[in-house]
Amino acid sequence: MRGSGRQILQVFYRSFKLYLLTTVSILFQISELCVGTLISMKKELFLYLFIYLLGLSIVFAQQPVAQKIIVPFIPASLELAGEKVPLENPIIREQLEQELIKNVYKHSSTLMILNRVGRYKEKITGILTKNRIPEDFFYLAVIESELWPYANSGKAAGFWQFRDSTAKEYKLEVTKFVDQRRDLELSTQAACNFLNNLNKTFKNWTLTAAAYNSGRTAILNTLKAQGVQSYYDLHLTLETNDYVFRMLALKLICENPANYGFAVSKKEPFEATEVVEVKEDINLIELAKKYNINYKILKYYNPWLVYNPGSVKSDKYYEQNKLMNIMFEVKEGKSYKFLVPKQ
Repeated sequence: MRGSGRQILQVFYRSFKLYLLTTVSILFQISELCVGTLISMKKELFLYLFIYLLGLSIVFAQQPVAQKIIVPFIPASLELAGEKVPLENPIIREQLEQELIKNVYKHSSTLMILNRVGRYKEKITGILTKNRIPEDFFYLAVIESELWPYANSGKAAGFWQFRDSTAKEYKLEVTKFVDQRRDLELSTQAACNFLNNLNKTFKNWTLTAAAYNSGRTAILNTLKAQGVQSYYDLHLTLETNDYVFRMLALKLICENPANYGFAVSKKEPFEATEVVEVKEDINLIELAKKYNINYKILKYYNPWLVYNPGSVKSDKYYEQNKLMNIMFEVKEGKSYKFLVPKQ
């Protein structure tokens, strides 16, 4: 047995063992009493003893059990985006095992990912499918940002970790007031455009994923230099060498968390929202009040709004935005879609 079934048996075995040891210990002490005393004991005392022992067994069964550190389970076969992973190759199997170990025992980060999967997966995979990209590329977003809109590596940001230049190339606005790399729908659509562009070159989704990490030119040059055609035959830089295996590891964990020791409750997607289109300058505090929410909730649903843009005197709303982005400026001809809870 694997996963949760094995853990349940372990808990039961330990609890039963403790119960037997406790029972034997108590009975041994009782046996020291004279036989005559035992005979004279009332039935009620035996009943109290039974209840006491039963209570002890329940208490011991509820004690937390330390996590057993084991090599994570690897299935007999595995695919990514329709391509079989050659697990019969011991080097490939070891690479996957390493990424599984890293992520199974990186508890806080992996737990946060699992909590966010229910919130974002349906929306992201829907956009991927619409753009004819395999649903497994959801796990590319998982390893890039841990599904955290504010993820920032210093060079890249947002759900899909776009650099400034790539974001602008794929029509995402990045300014001191707006960062659409944090917009789930817009950034996912931009990522789809980028991925489809890469796949036109490689015509292979695994190589496309690798190129998303290291760049088209790097993968093309490495394929040519090493005279191979598959990602799994390439020797790459350390980060790209692990990249696809990290996707595979998170796919296994997210799709079967109990197999890897994680007990998580199902997280529902965001509550129903509606879109408010804004075509002119607006006070964000007033906008929030209009829909019976506050600024914090408005920011929660619209993480692409930059909170503290660092106003300068030449800004149109310098005085109002000294502390934070209160007055939202809309340039002529532009519009923005805000999400608010459905009324």
